[in-house]
Amino acid sequence: MKTFETLSEAIADLKARGYVHDFNLQPECIECTPLNLKLKPVEFHVDEVYRFEGMTNPDDSSILMAIQTTTGIKGLLVDAYGVYSDSLSPEMIKRLTIDSRTSY
Repeated sequence: MKTFETLSEAIADLKARGYVHDFNLQPECIECTPLNLKLKPVEFHVDEVYRFEGMTNPDDSSILMAIQTTTGIKGLLVDAYGVYSDSLSPEMIKRLTIDSRTSY
């Protein structure tokens, strides 16, 4: 897996590799508004995960996920690290966890 110094560097690299859509996290799904998609946990896989800490504050962290749908659509999800787990369904938490098919 590649390493990146900044979130913007990682985003640029992943977009060049086809992860061009923006995904948003919802309690029961991820969505891509421009494509009018709402993806249930069984409809996507996290391919790669990168974590970035803030320059001056370690609590100011973010996570970048490269996600691919079961139909081959690739996109990115950026979120505050660790914050999402409180509001997500157990199925979403499980799907967003790194597994044997995820690069890490």
